Amino acid sequence: MIVKETSLPEVLEITPRIFADSRGFFYEAYNAERYKEFGIAATFVQDNRSKSLAGTVRGLHYQLNNPQAKLVRVTHGEVLDIAVDIRKGSPRFGQWVAVKLSADNHKQLFIPEGFAHGFIVLSKEADFEYKCSDYYHPEDEYGIFWQDPTLKIDWPDMPNHTLSPKDLKLPVLNEVSEKELPHYE
Repeated sequence: MIVKETSLPEVLEITPRIFADSRGFFYEAYNAERYKEFGIAATFVQDNRSKSLAGTVRGLHYQLNNPQAKLVRVTHGEVLDIAVDIRKGSPRFGQWVAVKLSADNHKQLFIPEGFAHGFIVLSKEADFEYKCSDYYHPEDEYGIFWQDPTLKIDWPDMPNHTLSPKDLKLPVLNEVSEKELPHYE
């Protein structure tokens, strides 16, 4: 497997080793020991899966008191996956990284605690899977508005964007109180 730092060094792009032949392919999607060798020591306790249609935006989400590291991948279709450093005091506060994840490229993205996360579906539909290092706590759910003009995220131009009513009401980063943001250590 190949592990590369992104422009946000804590966010890692992972490309597994693919064994392909005339029957199809095989790859190891997760091996805790191997991931630890690359500094990913998170203990994952919950797996999630979503299916979304073209133009669907999910995020930018985070949990504060029960922060989640995430290991994300796409098993059908293609998405542009986004991670934003929202750790107060971080030298990269407000910076973001985008990586295309697809069933064809088999890439994964590791997003550590303290980052907001979201994605947009680029294909007709996409199945998105992710491991989380803590359980989902609805009372601890926070988020940043996906089109925050100060973040200047380069979202692709799509004919339609579909968001949940909850995500449409999220605040921009500079409107989030310091007590509702993770802190850089």
